Amino acid sequence: GRSWLHLAISADEDRNRRVTAVTTAMRLLLIASAVGLSQQLGAVPASTARVQRSRSAAPRAVEAHRGALRSRLVGIGSAAPDTVVTNEQLSSVVETSDDWISQRTGIRQRHLLAPGEGLSTLAARAAQKALESSGVDAASVELVVLATSSPDDLFGDAAHVAREVGATGAVAFDLTAACSGFLFGVTTASQFLHTGAYKTALVIGADALSRWVDWSDRNTCVLFGDGAGAVVLQAAVDGEGEEGVLGFALHSNGAGRPDLCLGYAGVERPLASVASVTTGTYAPISMVGKEVYKFATSRVPEVVGEALENAGVTADEVDWLLLHQANIRIMETVAKKLKIPMSKVINNLDEYGNTSAGSIPLALDAAVRAGKVKKGDVIAMAGFGAGLSWGSAVVRWG
Repeated sequence: GRSWLHLAISADEDRNRRVTAVTTAMRLLLIASAVGLSQQLGAVPASTARVQRSRSAAPRAVEAHRGALRSRLVGIGSAAPDTVVTNEQLSSVVETSDDWISQRTGIRQRHLLAPGEGLSTLAARAAQKALESSGVDAASVELVVLATSSPDDLFGDAAHVAREVGATGAVAFDLTAACSGFLFGVTTASQFLHTGAYKTALVIGADALSRWVDWSDRNTCVLFGDGAGAVVLQAAVDGEGEEGVLGFALHSNGAGRPDLCLGYAGVERPLASVASVTTGTYAPISMVGKEVYKFATSRVPEVVGEALENAGVTADEVDWLLLHQANIRIMETVAKKLKIPMSKVINNLDEYGNTSAGSIPLALDAAVRAGKVKKGDVIAMAGFGAGLSWGSAVVRWG
């Protein structure tokens, strides 16, 4: 009797296991069919969506976003030293002439800081004008970025400039990228605004390269002047369509460093018999003109094209092309390659020369004040210079 009962129980257990297996398989088949149908209809179950998100999380995290940023340019200002030196006057300092300089560079004069005048004072003047232009209270500024390669204080001028204009609650720091500095500064500050970390920023480009020029070298001393420009940026709060930075692209290549540099040239100082250190100083600006020209005329059109593509804007839709004010021949070549007429190229090179990080905002301020650049205009900006570094941003003014 016990043997028969044992066999009956075993048979029932086996049958139950088979039923369970079949039921499980049918459920899985139904789930798979439902998922397939949902995918075809565009609706994915929540559990499946979570799995898909987890699988795609890594690629999305590293996906580049160089398109529109929720950052608007709402104010501009500039400042330059009172001292002006014309090409003719410079010919009494070094063997050159107005024709020689202007035909090769487009420069006719430059503004130079006098002894006792500081770069931070110049930067603060430009920043104050930008705040006045925007109608923004300095106390509401949360971020100050000062792009410069020639600060009064090697530890940085930004905090001092922020205090001078009344932005006492702002975090402030210097950014060094030479002639690309202002453009790098705008894109850096815009990231903070885009993410919501800050709502209002002040970006200043300022340089005094007259401090670091060899005034006996006519190939470099004729190029540079001193100046500063600033913009006020605010986070766009009205959503899509209100972005001021439409797209950007940034690059650098340290292999080109010897072509344009301002190198450390410390003098050895022994510390008794303990060690030797150096007393700090820098050599004058060194530039291989032909290499810089080739670099600028090849890389700048490329990077402007990248920024335009990232912005979803064509060259025909650009109202203004604003390049770092380095050399008129570079500007003409870049404009030609982009098929943008020179009538759309903003240029004040003849008055200020190459003011490095100050050149783009100086030129933009003049164009805004002259009524050329109007609210809603699309501007393709590009900076390039030492590093080597180069970049472009497509912005909508106002």
